Amino acid sequence: MGVRRAVDIVLEIAQHETGHRIYTYGPLIHNPQTIELLRNRGITPVKSIEEIKDRKSAVLIIRAHGIAPAERKKIKDSGIKIIDATCPKVGYVQAIIKKHTVLDYTVLIVGDKEHPEVDGLLGYTNGRGITLTTVDEVEKLPPLDKVCVVAQTTQSLDDYNKIVEKITARYPDTVVFNTICSSTEQRQAEIMAMAGKMDAIFIVGGKNSANTRRLADLAQKQLTPAFHIETAGELDNINISSYSRIGVSAGASTPNWIIDRVMDKIAEIQNRKFKSLFNLWLWAIKTDLYSAIGAGCLCLACMLLQKIPVDVSYPAVASLFVYAMHILNRLIGRKPSGFLGSFREETYLKHEKTYLLAAVLSISFALVLAARNGLLPFSVLFVISLAGILYNMKIFPTGWHVQSLKDLPGSKNIFMATAWGAVTAILPALNKDHTFNAGGAVAFVFTFGVVFIRSAMSDILEMQNDKLIGRETIPVLIGKSRTKTLLKIISLILLAILLISYPAGWTSSLSAILSICILYVWICFQLCDRRAGLSGAFMEGLLETSYIIVGFCVFLWFAL
Repeated sequence: MGVRRAVDIVLEIAQHETGHRIYTYGPLIHNPQTIELLRNRGITPVKSIEEIKDRKSAVLIIRAHGIAPAERKKIKDSGIKIIDATCPKVGYVQAIIKKHTVLDYTVLIVGDKEHPEVDGLLGYTNGRGITLTTVDEVEKLPPLDKVCVVAQTTQSLDDYNKIVEKITARYPDTVVFNTICSSTEQRQAEIMAMAGKMDAIFIVGGKNSANTRRLADLAQKQLTPAFHIETAGELDNINISSYSRIGVSAGASTPNWIIDRVMDKIAEIQNRKFKSLFNLWLWAIKTDLYSAIGAGCLCLACMLLQKIPVDVSYPAVASLFVYAMHILNRLIGRKPSGFLGSFREETYLKHEKTYLLAAVLSISFALVLAARNGLLPFSVLFVISLAGILYNMKIFPTGWHVQSLKDLPGSKNIFMATAWGAVTAILPALNKDHTFNAGGAVAFVFTFGVVFIRSAMSDILEMQNDKLIGRETIPVLIGKSRTKTLLKIISLILLAILLISYPAGWTSSLSAILSICILYVWICFQLCDRRAGLSGAFMEGLLETSYIIVGFCVFLWFAL
């Protein structure tokens, strides 16, 4: 909680304090990949305030570890604006120390002597604090009258209990506080429970993170092969295929996107041992073929809703267009920072030229098919294709806050849903034998709503990534809970439209069966809330299956 809170505070400031230089007092968290991403956002770690030259326009973030009172006073006296992101649980330990120091207690802090949190806690003892790391150090303590014991919030519970037992045996009237963070205790307990069931344990997090190293040591003590890794790339040097059951945990400062990449990589390596439909499904998701098939399903449903005779060329155009646009935008929109934007990134980097060729051929074939159906369908597809290609490109003058269409807040979700609606619902209605009517409006709204919901739900899962790289999606703009509320309202509106459109004579009876798709979306709402243990590729596949459900509804409609 403390680490996440600190990162959120910093990113919130980076989003709104555009006239200030932002610094953190030391690395914000013990994760080098995240620190590099923060640097790209203009957030610089400093070891001392002497490194800050522009003090009048600077904002200095106190990280989750906290600092000593004397250090805080020094910063205030320098005139630098301070934003305190100290973890509330660290603040609680500071308050205990401050209170008992006034009451003439000697404060024993169980923790790592070189850790910044411990260094900050010592500053509250007025020189009457002692740091202990091992049980053996208790014997070296001098005679003490009044003793208060606290722990570094990420300390090992087992080690702390052993040290406390030794201290209380020597100083019977000792006042003891268990100040280890509850999430730390829970994580350590889970490691011990999981290690007994797994063939191997992978602990993900910075090599300079004390609590991550502690988790790795704890796993190794369970006599289970344990590996401490920072990124998914390190898995290439480990023979994962020799293990059947693999457990994954992470340090407190490890961001979700790194954990997800590790889980995806492990799943990919393990799945190579099996040739199954599940592997084929994951491959289709990673290569964007699954989305393309879904677009074809939506187009087919939209034609039937509008009572347009089925012409396979329109679903083919929709599939080819979506496939090409997904590839081009992933290739054009890649960040130069080396940040792996999604589980698809590695595949795209390895086969960039192949993907680019596939995208060019797909959009060309789509335009040819559209041209066969008339000048108007061709013109509309050409315009939305051009808009899709320009989405990630810099088209606005240098110096503007907005350099490309993607820089418009929330644009990704709206533009994507609009493009899908146009190619699946409007394009088939532009045939010379048909006109765009109420049925077409229902079809467009249905596609727009389903794609918007799926896109926004995916962005909820990627909120941490998007905040780090400065992408202003709807969840980033209005928050996770408000986005969920918005999506639920949209789904209810879609359900109401589907249920009344056939009785009103606007569409075919397929509209009522398509309500199954909305029910599936509600299931996805629940799955996204309980995503623990599910990889990014699997979650993305579940969301994109909402399009395939539409195809199932069409099949069911024909069967009935």
